[in-house]
Amino acid sequence: MTAINENLHADTAARLRSCFEQQRAAYLEAPNPDYAQRKQDLLTLKRMVAENVDAIIAAINEDYGNRSRHESQFAEIISVTDGINDCIKHLKKWMKVQKRHVDHSMFFGGKNRVIPQPLGVTGIIVPWNFPINLSFMPLASAFAAGNRAMVKMSENSIALSRLLIGLCGRYFPEEKLAFFEETGGVGIEFSKIPFDLLVFTGSGQTGRAVMAAAAQNLTPVVLELGGKAPAVIDPNYPLEKAVGRIMFVKQFNAGQICTNVDYVFVHETQREEFVAQARAYVAKHCPDINHVDYTSIIDDRSVQRLQDTLADAREKGATVINLCGNQEVNLAQRKFPLHLVLDTTPDMIIRNRETFGPLLMVLTYKEPAEVLEYVNSHDRPLALYPFTNDDKLADLYIERIMSGGVTVNDALMHVAQHDIPFGGVGPSGMGHYHGYEGFVTFSKLRPVFYQASFSFLQWLRPPYKGFATRVYNLLVKLKS
Repeated sequence: MTAINENLHADTAARLRSCFEQQRAAYLEAPNPDYAQRKQDLLTLKRMVAENVDAIIAAINEDYGNRSRHESQFAEIISVTDGINDCIKHLKKWMKVQKRHVDHSMFFGGKNRVIPQPLGVTGIIVPWNFPINLSFMPLASAFAAGNRAMVKMSENSIALSRLLIGLCGRYFPEEKLAFFEETGGVGIEFSKIPFDLLVFTGSGQTGRAVMAAAAQNLTPVVLELGGKAPAVIDPNYPLEKAVGRIMFVKQFNAGQICTNVDYVFVHETQREEFVAQARAYVAKHCPDINHVDYTSIIDDRSVQRLQDTLADAREKGATVINLCGNQEVNLAQRKFPLHLVLDTTPDMIIRNRETFGPLLMVLTYKEPAEVLEYVNSHDRPLALYPFTNDDKLADLYIERIMSGGVTVNDALMHVAQHDIPFGGVGPSGMGHYHGYEGFVTFSKLRPVFYQASFSFLQWLRPPYKGFATRVYNLLVKLKS
């Protein structure tokens, strides 16, 4: 059995390396696609999605067991095509050579320029939760910057992977774009390829392994990880509005979103009202977990993880509230009711592990300082969500709590903005993409100095005699 596995890994590595060498050769032959070619690549990328909407949604639904069609339309189709359109709209401006200031009179007549150039062949490792969004948005940045790309899909996205592999050849040659299915060990071998840039979205544990493998080739990485993203509700903010916006994102994709609200700080005077408002929201908007609009948990292992989290909380004294009333977990369809978890303690799983599901931990506070102390005593989160109409209070949370991104008075929505970067910080990730920052990430901003025909430096060459000495001494005085 070991020999068989070794042969499979060898075959996988050879197949990946062959594609990489093909793309690298194509890059070296034409290393800097012009504006027309990049625009065409982006338009073709958009066509690949737009012309296959129903097939894509059906494949994602098959992989999930049940994925709300509307959620797939919003998070996968609309966001991606809109993001590609934004790239096309700004591409010509992004590609312009930048003029930079020449810093010293000694370089009089010289010119500084920064030239955006493609990195070459890029690798993208995609998770299962938003498989089109998290593959095609980095691809939009990669193609805008003039690169080629290889994409490794998740083992939980088999139906979609096979669809994309079958479709890709109709839109792009393999030396431009190739998709790969996870059949076991593919991710390991993929991370070992000497890409010019590697983008990974997923868990922190896997992200560390990817980064370690990439380090062997000094491959730069963009890591989009996760963590426990907090929301905090100002007692002067309309509570019903805050609850509605938070519960919407907790039920969206069954809570399986890396930037989701993992826990919420509610003022101690509003705890019971928060619970009542959450019950009212669920009763109105998602009372039946068996409805087609209620997305399934991705696999049995994840269902078990959520069940274990709740069992641990109950056993250690937490108050667990099933917001869907008497509905229990539907194991056959992997449908998991929305829950609130209150009265938690530091030793509980839910305090220490990202929930990544329809569980919301509720903490109470008296003063903002308590929120600052708690959040800052834990890993830096991927997102922060202050709900307040007090600008000074919002600024306090933004200034004192470092996170990947922030949405004020809502959740998730900063990720949907194409003109601001998306990315984590510390344990929640590194690097950015989306919009101009995505173009920059996938480019080499190449600094070039053009020397003038006459150079003052010719008078300052060794041996350093009187004139050179006087000039250097003068410059030291002037710059001190």
